[in-house]
Amino acid sequence: MDNDSSFRIVAALREWIAGRAPGARLPTSRMLVAEYGASPVTVQKALRTLAAQGLIETRPGAGTFVRAVHTARPLDFSWQTAAMRSPNSHLGGLSPALRAAAQGSIALHSGYPDRELLPERLVRSALARAARSEAALTRSPVAGLPELQSWFAQELGSATPVGVTPPLSSDVIVLPGSQSGLATIFRALVTAGAPLLMESPTYWGAIQAAAQAGVDVVPVPSGPEGPDPDELARAFQETGSRVFYAQPTYANPTGAQWSESTTTQILDVVRAHGAFLVEDDWAHDFGIDTDPHPVAGRDDAGHVVYVRSLTKSVSPSLRVAAIIARGPAKERILADRSAESMYVSGLLQAAVLDVVTQPGWQTHLRNLLPQLRARRDLLLTSLREHAPDAHITTVPAGGLNLWARLPDGTNLERLVADCEAAGVLIAAGSSWFPAEATGPFIRLNYSGPNPGAFPDGARIIGQALLSNR
Repeated sequence: MDNDSSFRIVAALREWIAGRAPGARLPTSRMLVAEYGASPVTVQKALRTLAAQGLIETRPGAGTFVRAVHTARPLDFSWQTAAMRSPNSHLGGLSPALRAAAQGSIALHSGYPDRELLPERLVRSALARAARSEAALTRSPVAGLPELQSWFAQELGSATPVGVTPPLSSDVIVLPGSQSGLATIFRALVTAGAPLLMESPTYWGAIQAAAQAGVDVVPVPSGPEGPDPDELARAFQETGSRVFYAQPTYANPTGAQWSESTTTQILDVVRAHGAFLVEDDWAHDFGIDTDPHPVAGRDDAGHVVYVRSLTKSVSPSLRVAAIIARGPAKERILADRSAESMYVSGLLQAAVLDVVTQPGWQTHLRNLLPQLRARRDLLLTSLREHAPDAHITTVPAGGLNLWARLPDGTNLERLVADCEAAGVLIAAGSSWFPAEATGPFIRLNYSGPNPGAFPDGARIIGQALLSNR
């Protein structure tokens, strides 16, 4: 609340209320105006504040009264535990990346770009046109609108070298966001109780999707250029797994991008074991210093199941993504999708298709990348100056995040709490490990609001690290 005359009235009335019994009637608004020498608007503002705090209540035609404190009867839901029995999977709590930020805080924790980095004009125009189209009133095919399927297939096809058969539009399954797609893939291709190999660290949502599907996650350590192909081969051999989930391009949280050599070797390992590589290309549109080169573009034998999301680059309100898969794997995934959600809103599909087929889409992407570069470099410079203990092992060539290694012994829980108390939200890195974390890490998003506050945020992080020793 602003420090104005209404604050003075609220403070005085709180003292008055403290000395009155529940049900006592407050002076009328006219009397309060006269007593405090304030305008009727200011008095009403003060009364609304007290009502919001649960201290008073207005009874139409009677006046305003001190509110009685009601003691709520404790609710007992213990019967539900007995009815549901033990859960089939142990899902973690809400990811720190999804926490709402208080107004005025420096939000470095989120996983989504700020509004100013989105193609707002294209999105609004596309939604208006989609609302007037047939898509607003008709059911979409289960696999998605044919025109959108074709767009996804053509985009991946443009990355397919000579000699490799590009995907068909019929190989595409449109999703209501990639998160649900990961759960579908794990259920369809791994099945409950079977082993799933997964890069570590990796996307927290994939860890949650694996838990939801009830699969047994086996971590495979991954570095700046991806996992060691020999380690991956050994994991396949020892576990008998036939599915490996990875983010070859601008991985979340590390920003790592597989080298050409690593990509070739990992594909060879996957093929040798008759396995699937689930390629999560969430950051395809966020290449800063390099271009994305989907691994799926090099495979036409159905070993790579490709997941391509548009949610972060178009709009978080238009949750649309796609799976590109071939052969029986595609049919199993489609069967699971139809049972899970039947189909994706045709209205959202039409709007997304409109956005990505406008000439302004490519213009937006060209303008976006310098902005991401400037934000990344500003946060990186700020951390090096004000929080040198937050060591950035790899400067990402794309994506939205910095992954910082902290000194051994850092109490992450305390660090996060201290930073939040000072107005800075950060994400503890433990959420991105499918097993035990290999050390104290934090993930910082450089695409959030108010990049001008990055130096202040880094200064607070540095001070919290010093006090954490």
